[in-house]
Amino acid sequence: MTIYLDAIWLLNFLLDWMILLLVQMVTRDNTKGIKILLGAFIASILVPITLFLPNTLITTPFGKGIYSLFIVLSAFGYKNIRQFLKKLFTFYFISFALGGGLIALHFMLGQQITASENSILTFRTGYGDQISWLFVCIGFPFVWWFTKSRLDKHALEKFKQDQLFEVTIHIRGEGFSTTGYMDSGNQLVDPFSRKPVIICDQGFMSNWFTKDELIQMEKAQENLDFDSVPSKWEESIQVVPYQGVGGNRTFMIVLKPDKLLLTYENKQISTTKILIGIQFRELVSDGSYHCLLHPYILKNSVATSA
Repeated sequence: MTIYLDAIWLLNFLLDWMILLLVQMVTRDNTKGIKILLGAFIASILVPITLFLPNTLITTPFGKGIYSLFIVLSAFGYKNIRQFLKKLFTFYFISFALGGGLIALHFMLGQQITASENSILTFRTGYGDQISWLFVCIGFPFVWWFTKSRLDKHALEKFKQDQLFEVTIHIRGEGFSTTGYMDSGNQLVDPFSRKPVIICDQGFMSNWFTKDELIQMEKAQENLDFDSVPSKWEESIQVVPYQGVGGNRTFMIVLKPDKLLLTYENKQISTTKILIGIQFRELVSDGSYHCLLHPYILKNSVATSA
């Protein structure tokens, strides 16, 4: 038997490249195309390994599972465990979906009617053995659940993506950018100035504050001891009353920034009528955004063409 390794390798490289492109599209990842090509190349290396080293660990299901980690890692890198697992499971889902589609297409185009030696036409069919039916009965509900859950999560994440905006905040002459989430449920407003309050997590606010300063600010807010606020920030802060999730009323330390810039519908929104509250932990565990925006920003602002 003649095996054209170069043709098989090229075919697998193209298939792996298309799978990784679909993963990139579904997860809305901004990875560069060269890294996607690198991941496809690493995935295609499995072809010569399987051919020349058929009895190694990497050709087993366990070895291929470990190898898939390197494929996703080389194509998309590592930001955090949630993002990595999201891309890994999406990679599996698309691979299985495309694989199933190819099998279905092969079944549809395959010869189901054959002619026997006595020229009698025969339709090839059957119920299959018990193991095959058992596999279908167990596997189909699992695949159905897996497909539905992934699509539901994708729809929810797509909705969230539509509410994400690039935000640049300037404080004391220094400006830093991050991703903000427009939360329609955020109705926190300073009762005196009527300025809306947005919430930024400590990861983003560490661009302006040191670790010790953030600890002092957190203690000042928890203990309502505003004398312990770092001296260099005393003139920049004020206090806003608010009602917590449990219904308890307390106070939040907020900052007045120089300005806030936000890109919305190909226009740049600029406003100075805003206050910033600090969340002394991450807003979301996957790090998809670091700022909880206020819908009033779109009203109390000046829009210019981006």
